[in-house]
Amino acid sequence: MEPAERQGGRLIVVSNRGPFRFKKVTEGFRSDRTIGGLVSALDPLLRQTGGTWVAWDDEFRKGDPLGSRVKVPLSKPEYTFRRLHLTKRDVRLFYQGFSNRTLWPLCHYFMDRCEFKADQFEHYQKVNEIFAEATNAEAREGDTIFVQDYHLALVPAQLKRLGTRANIAFFWHIPFPPWDVFRILPWRERILGGLLDADLIGFHTRGYVRHFATCANKLFGAKWDESTETLHLPGRSIQVRACPLGIEFNEYEKIALQPETQKQAATIRKHLGTPIIILGADRVDYSKGILERMEGIQRFLELYPRYRRKFSFVQIAVPSRTEVPEYKTIMSSIDETVGRINGRFAEEGWTPIHYYSRAFPRQRLVAHYLAADIALLTPLRDGLNLIAKEYAACKPDDNGTLILSEFAGAADEMEEALIVNPYNVDEVAKKLKIAVEMPVKERKRRMHRLREQTAAHDIGWWRDDFLGGLIGSLGGR
Repeated sequence: MEPAERQGGRLIVVSNRGPFRFKKVTEGFRSDRTIGGLVSALDPLLRQTGGTWVAWDDEFRKGDPLGSRVKVPLSKPEYTFRRLHLTKRDVRLFYQGFSNRTLWPLCHYFMDRCEFKADQFEHYQKVNEIFAEATNAEAREGDTIFVQDYHLALVPAQLKRLGTRANIAFFWHIPFPPWDVFRILPWRERILGGLLDADLIGFHTRGYVRHFATCANKLFGAKWDESTETLHLPGRSIQVRACPLGIEFNEYEKIALQPETQKQAATIRKHLGTPIIILGADRVDYSKGILERMEGIQRFLELYPRYRRKFSFVQIAVPSRTEVPEYKTIMSSIDETVGRINGRFAEEGWTPIHYYSRAFPRQRLVAHYLAADIALLTPLRDGLNLIAKEYAACKPDDNGTLILSEFAGAADEMEEALIVNPYNVDEVAKKLKIAVEMPVKERKRRMHRLREQTAAHDIGWWRDDFLGGLIGSLGGR
């Protein structure tokens, strides 16, 4: 049945990156679904409604045999992937530039790392227009358009100017800063005004909602009603909700229970050869606090020398934005810090820090979660931190301890974690000692509660709770 014949509206997802990658094979092309919570949450709903996913595909070029509108998955087409092409200049100025060298550091409170360049903002506007025009061409009255994240903040307003009559929802996945930080942005009215043309806006925490509402009041005189989660502007009202993203809890737990994963976890423990394993896992970014975490490990060794040779710290750091010079500098600094600490404390047959600068396949990552007695996740600022939730999901025996930065959005909901200030290396060391010496009964009680909360608020809950009534208005097959 073609989409035009369906009853009710469809879902149209708009994001920077798409739900499928395509690979040339002997018989033509194969489609592989990309890994990530967002795709896991929204792909089933798109299949149900026969909707469209609009996104940039960095492999799409003029003359591509698959074309700009591909029915996916190729093996059993159920919805449309509208592929967008961006030039190298677009990518450099929109993505590497304004998105990740202006908005990203600003929203993570790293004002000294911000660039404020007019040509970058001009290309940000241009690319947002490309997304908006493609989305408007796909949409019809009764549809729900769901726009994702800080890369596309102008899309709601641009859609309204194009005459879109669909409902518009927007989710901001990174921190939203307070007024005294956000006001630094020279294009603050444009960014906030772009968002305020959505009908529903979501953030991970109530704190981000309050920051957003304050900024809307300062710039546009909007009035915030927390009891109804409504932002009132002249002539219209907007729902603004806190709804933290969940993970595929059952999938992670299932992988953790597989004999092959458990075998890998046992091999990891045997290879490290210490009774205590501490794990850090992050994408490489200055906001993740990896260097500060290393200093915390060093302080732990200084304050509690009796634990030397009794623990191994494993840091998985997935390279990211490697085309940006400052990220190469961060990776070099991590390498140097690991070398310095290991050089100072390593003894024959024992190295305190094991550092892996690469991405791991999901099963291998789950095996590390399973093997680790303690997860040390200490971002300096993080919109949420899904790694914390993944770690909890991979502890079916409740035997693990989570140490989590107070500046991660997930700290608001994961109350049974040991909460720490990542800037305070003495506190990090002391929380590590508490985790190492925690009685088994308390450790299991805390992890059991964390797992209950994570399971109850999984990726499906996030989708249904945030989109709420909008999902009910969408048509099925």
